[in-house]
Amino acid sequence: MSTSHASARETSPRKTTEGTVYTVSGGDWDELAETAAKRDDEKIIVNMGPQHPSTHGVLRLILEIDGETVTEARCGIGYLHTGIEKNLEYRNWTQGTTFVTRMDYLTPFYNEAAYCLAVERLLGIEDQIPDRATVLRVLLMELNRLSSHLVAIASGGMELGATTIMIYGFRDRELVLDVFELITGLRMNHAFIRPGGLAQDLPPGAIDQMREFVKKMRKNLPEYDKLATGNPVFKARLQDVGYLDLAGCMALGATGPVLRSAGLPHDLRKAQPYCGYETYDFEVPTADTCDSYGRFLIRLEEMHQSLRIVEQCLDRLEPGPVMVEDKKIAWPAQLALGPDGLGNSLDHIRHIMGTSMEALIHHFKLVTEGFRVPPGQAYVAVEAPRGELGAHVVSDGGTRPYRVHFRDPSFTNLQSMAALCEGGMVADVIVAVASIDPVMGGVDR
Repeated sequence: MSTSHASARETSPRKTTEGTVYTVSGGDWDELAETAAKRDDEKIIVNMGPQHPSTHGVLRLILEIDGETVTEARCGIGYLHTGIEKNLEYRNWTQGTTFVTRMDYLTPFYNEAAYCLAVERLLGIEDQIPDRATVLRVLLMELNRLSSHLVAIASGGMELGATTIMIYGFRDRELVLDVFELITGLRMNHAFIRPGGLAQDLPPGAIDQMREFVKKMRKNLPEYDKLATGNPVFKARLQDVGYLDLAGCMALGATGPVLRSAGLPHDLRKAQPYCGYETYDFEVPTADTCDSYGRFLIRLEEMHQSLRIVEQCLDRLEPGPVMVEDKKIAWPAQLALGPDGLGNSLDHIRHIMGTSMEALIHHFKLVTEGFRVPPGQAYVAVEAPRGELGAHVVSDGGTRPYRVHFRDPSFTNLQSMAALCEGGMVADVIVAVASIDPVMGGVDR
């Protein structure tokens, strides 16, 4: 920097590896010092992520900060892009469930249910789905709501330094995943809900185990209240942080706990019932705080309501089929593992191969080629743990989808990041992200 006693003149700043360089010529040193002091050099751009433990996966947050205050916040997505929606165009309708279940990997049953309900609407078989299959779908979805909210509360607590709540949350989630493993054979990515019904029926002892699970969860859930709800440190960290009122939620399309924390009891299970939800007795919890603390309380209360629905499902389970009767659509739903723990049982294979040559050919064509779906399009939305999860499915009359597009709640809710974070502290960004509870598998799909 060179100076003289003439009036100061500055060229445009130059970025270098050592920082911004200003070349100034002329002027008094005092004048230059005063000009430099007026410059706001505290404003910097910070990348949080895409591999940051507090961004719920590979989410990149671009933050412009002035000291510790966030002046601008933007989301960068696409680091987990899987091409699931495009891949669906190259698989038959039933194989599609193995793709969609992997989108929001914390809510696989909701992904499957939204997709299958849309396919069933196109097929015109909504009224033919057996009652047992519908009740089991509701049962699995509500168990899934429990496991998803437990991760939201556990990981959110961990990000705030509350490690006890993290241990409790993952402990209880394991109980749910044990039930999933018993029913579907897998802890996640089930592909269990299929067009027309379910892959198979409940195994022996499943109902008793689920009743035990409900008892255990009723005992465990109050522990979260004791740990966090009235905890002054926890409350101080969440209250008035990540504020978004009802007008903001409506403008940004936010749904789920983010919307209900602004006082609107909008829940698709009540507003646009599906799978017979209108016949179940449960409440839609809301809060009027519009902040992260309200979202925490809503998730906690929703877990209690999910347990109520699970109990009602167990009480109304009647024996019966779990797949539509139409053999042109129904994939075999009487599967049983062989003695080696792999593949179909020998009895099932003998049944397919020993009935008739026509039965064998039909089975072969159904599994390899798949069934045809009449041309048209359908949009079906379900109330997932993070909000409205919608599947828009288009058919051209073939054995594969022409186009499938999902309205994922994490993707839409992330639009509110700027409104939640700007004007707050950097540390509050972590609280705001945790209160949205985004899952990047659903965002990037």
